[in-house]
Amino acid sequence: MLSPLSPRSPAREEKKFNWSRPKLISANSGTGHKVSFSGSSKSTKSSNERGLSHPSQPSDSSRSSSPQTTPSATTWLPTNDRFQTRNWQRIDRQSEALWQETIPLPIESQPRPFLIYHDSFLSLIGPAPTLKILIDDSRAPYFHEAGVFHPKTNTLFITSNLLPDPAPDAVTTANKTIVITRLEFFSPTDFSRDKVRCPERNYMANGGTNYRDGLILCAQGSLNEPAGLVYMEAKRPHRTCSLLNNYHSRPFNSPNDVVVAADGAVWFTDPIYGFEHGFRPKPQLPQHVYRFVPTTGDIRVVADGFGRPNGIAFAPDERTLYVTDTDAVHASSASASASAAWDPTRAATIYAFSLLHDPATQAPFLVNRRVFAHADAGVPDGIKCDVHGNVYAGCGDGINVWNSGGTLIGKILIEGGVANFCFGRKGEMWAFGEKKLWRVQLAEGTMGALLKI
Repeated sequence: MLSPLSPRSPAREEKKFNWSRPKLISANSGTGHKVSFSGSSKSTKSSNERGLSHPSQPSDSSRSSSPQTTPSATTWLPTNDRFQTRNWQRIDRQSEALWQETIPLPIESQPRPFLIYHDSFLSLIGPAPTLKILIDDSRAPYFHEAGVFHPKTNTLFITSNLLPDPAPDAVTTANKTIVITRLEFFSPTDFSRDKVRCPERNYMANGGTNYRDGLILCAQGSLNEPAGLVYMEAKRPHRTCSLLNNYHSRPFNSPNDVVVAADGAVWFTDPIYGFEHGFRPKPQLPQHVYRFVPTTGDIRVVADGFGRPNGIAFAPDERTLYVTDTDAVHASSASASASAAWDPTRAATIYAFSLLHDPATQAPFLVNRRVFAHADAGVPDGIKCDVHGNVYAGCGDGINVWNSGGTLIGKILIEGGVANFCFGRKGEMWAFGEKKLWRVQLAEGTMGALLKI
């Protein structure tokens, strides 16, 4: 979890350079939907009827001749290409290594949202990938973390960033709150939207994952309530129960992200962001990665040595665990008004670990820690794998994709970056841009490793 004021990446000065571009042509962008937050009413109006907004084109002189189009409505026509239209751009890796300014700046709206760094990315995005805005809500950053899709109910759960809470009893959370948004889909662009109202308490939920017939949420806790893991039912009234709230009587910091292995064990990260934002007490534990077995209650530290451990994901075969470190974004004090600082010399890194099982007990250990990748824009926050073993991370310029060897193969450029995202069905993906919810359509065979649908 990052602060609402945290920078995704430092601003970079644009330099002028000479390069050729293919001809720009326009295509039909299709219709999207925008729904109101209150109630559970079904969305029925198109983007044209509801005034759905899209990012504007870059305004610098080198792009002034291009028509104003949305990311999903812009396609490019490469020379001698076997497909008629494209809305992706191929990156010349040799040219990129010498001239960094040939890369579109992450702070700009991107007319070509799919960047090809390696031809293997083409099979993942398919011949006609799209990027569209489903919801543009200027009121607050409702689309930040978790991203748990529940196939049986066709619902998506998303946690917000920190929101102001003027309630008198909110003093224990430094007058902040987090709300959970529930979207029920009737078609890819037709859905209802409402809030999840947990009857017990405000858990300050952040990351989440599928678990049995519901989901596990990372409860960051408050000055009075313990942090830990909470199980929430996917169906109304969304009853909850605490699964874990201490490490051998010592309080957790503020659990951030979680993943469940095939054997049912729950792995999660525990940075100190809650303390830095003023709603958690002084840390009593290092910033660890933990493994918890709900059936036995066994809780173990499996990794340490992080600046801010954040996202966590398994490779499809579960022989590799990926953990992101977002130490480059941190708060300078624990006061309630502290804003996040950006330090480019700190970690914005994805680490990979190999899993080794003890021959006597079969207990898993993490070995061979290594740098897998470093984000070139912002920090790698949420992280997921697809069924092919490719690694996706929400970064300062959108979603970055690496193959299992750590080679950057592509990017999905999203204005303002994304903290997290979630796979749906048949190549569908939702990306969380704080006040905007994006829908990405990739090739149907590009499925998330968790649900494999």
